[in-house]
Amino acid sequence: MATTTILRSTRVLLSRKPQITFTQSRRNLSSYLVTPQELSHALKKSPPSPINSDPRVIPLCASWFLPNDERKGIEQFRETRIPRARFFDLDKVIDKRSPYPHMLPSPQTFAEAMSSLGIRKEDTVVVYDSKDLGIFSAPRVGWMLKVFGHSKVHILNNFKIWVAEGLPTESGELYSVECNPYPIPKLDESKVATFEQVREVVLDHNKEGAEGVQILDARPYGRFTGKDPEPREGLSSGHMPGSISIPFSAVLDPKTKAFLPKEELKKLFEEKGVDPSKPIISSCGTGVTAVVIDAALEEAGYGSPETRRVYDGSWTEWAQRVHPPESLIVQGE
Repeated sequence: MATTTILRSTRVLLSRKPQITFTQSRRNLSSYLVTPQELSHALKKSPPSPINSDPRVIPLCASWFLPNDERKGIEQFRETRIPRARFFDLDKVIDKRSPYPHMLPSPQTFAEAMSSLGIRKEDTVVVYDSKDLGIFSAPRVGWMLKVFGHSKVHILNNFKIWVAEGLPTESGELYSVECNPYPIPKLDESKVATFEQVREVVLDHNKEGAEGVQILDARPYGRFTGKDPEPREGLSSGHMPGSISIPFSAVLDPKTKAFLPKEELKKLFEEKGVDPSKPIISSCGTGVTAVVIDAALEEAGYGSPETRRVYDGSWTEWAQRVHPPESLIVQGE
């Protein structure tokens, strides 16, 4: 059986006792967002061990930083992680043929990544971010798993709190995990917005009879108005006509970097003028923090999950593909 490389613990020694089989109902996590204590409890009941052939709970680190940030996700993973976690490289599991970063990979590429991580279709995956950022790129990876049909996926809310509460961590060099063949999935296209679809929404903005699709922009407000530059050199900042600015940081607690409580999220979306009865498309720079907004909508129960989509190419694609005469980039508020 093939193996792939993960990190070897140098801080916490994991138990090698035989695994105990628990019923599936005892392994279920309560909601899409899970607390550190919930995950810790679930891992004690169903740790990611090759000895156990039953469905497992697997922590999946998705740490990623903007290109103008010197920190690297894999380095953060080496430094501090949940014991026996695996690392999902958001810069590699992508459509490498696309000129835009982080576009969804092909189903085959996704299946190969999951296989190399030793994740089985029936496993419960809990995705988490670095302790520094709290919530940033993990929702993107969680969303990716969901749109490729991995039903048992959750987001840890969050690793910063996990560390603060003194829950187990490890660090160190690479160890091997056993690969598991992951079936090639089918992409749920209803959850993904393309450039053509978003352009049609923008062109229909304020027109009589338009569907009224709302575009929520998760980038910082300075980039939304065009005052601040984009982190990618040569890319114009600004926003799509009719879009609503909701910086992803607005849905997070400023101290813990965890998602705000449900009622506070609902109040935020109401104050921003988001209509829960109308379809929503979330966008950002490259389709990463857009999913922070999408996850916040899900946590708040705001709007219909069936009419929520994420613009995969987001602003990086939009700013490069729209034509100046169409006036589809707005500067200012």
